Amino acid sequence: MSSAPVRAAMVPVTRRVRAYFAPVDRTTEQPAIFDPGKYGAFDLASPPAPWVDLGWIDNFRRFCGTSTEALRAGEFGAVTGQYRGPLDARVEFDFREWGKLQMALAGGSQHMNVLAADPSAAAQPSGGSALAAVAVLGGSTASQVELGLGVVDSFAVGDLVAVDIDYSSQTGYVGTGIAAAYVSSTADVNSDANYIRRVTFNVGRVASKTTTALLLGQSLLGGVPPAGSSVQKVVAFVDREGGSFFQEWSGLFVAEEDSGGRACFYYPRLSPMVTAGTTGFQREEAVEVAKPLAVLGLRASFVALPYVDSNDGATVLCYRSYFPGAMAGVY
Repeated sequence: MSSAPVRAAMVPVTRRVRAYFAPVDRTTEQPAIFDPGKYGAFDLASPPAPWVDLGWIDNFRRFCGTSTEALRAGEFGAVTGQYRGPLDARVEFDFREWGKLQMALAGGSQHMNVLAADPSAAAQPSGGSALAAVAVLGGSTASQVELGLGVVDSFAVGDLVAVDIDYSSQTGYVGTGIAAAYVSSTADVNSDANYIRRVTFNVGRVASKTTTALLLGQSLLGGVPPAGSSVQKVVAFVDREGGSFFQEWSGLFVAEEDSGGRACFYYPRLSPMVTAGTTGFQREEAVEVAKPLAVLGLRASFVALPYVDSNDGATVLCYRSYFPGAMAGVY
């Protein structure tokens, strides 16, 4: 009598979920694409471009609110078919790391860079009048900002810097590479020449310097500074409760394969949305380490926006991919 073959585990075994985000082109509403056939087995510490690693997250929860409706016919109203009602999907989790992008996603509206202020400027909650910007020279890259001999001394190793063009009466989406805010009228931003640098995602930390350039520890998210850019020191980040701008990003969540297969959850378009009831929404959560120490986590909540799959024209909200472990059964 032959024994049944032994199958490898057919279940993803994981300890943690890791979050990756990439910008949506707000003009065309074209998301960043995660193709599981090309990128599924990527190194979690080195995601494929344009995905940005935002670290491990906790309390990852996915919700499906899409209803299934019945078609009924005949004398007894029997179910003869089904169709889907309004599409609705949400995802919630807690960031365990604080950074510019994590705060922007958890806050949902314009996320601002607090520019180093002119000591004589009037105080403002999101930063007052800033010190003069320094012009960026040609030949700069996303990780090397050319300023020129002597001028580079205006910045020190360890400084945070914002690199982008001046605001000069532009309307619509602003921010190099990534839509950081939407300007309806020049009056809204008081024609502040530094406004784009106040909101830009083109921010980096000076890791070292040459005699003429700032060398950044991470490449600028928005890419190479365009012609006419300037640089200013950033002392902090600030977000606000309110505002009319909504962030929109592509999201990818990966359950690491501690033992067994890998599960990936890809949302082409996510926009922050508070879905809590009348009791409100907890923005931060303190996780006790050992009294009196606690880790302060950023709580994020998103609604999934629709995307049309070019393979068959289906309108979808999320893709769930599973990469079976070695020699695991197919079914």
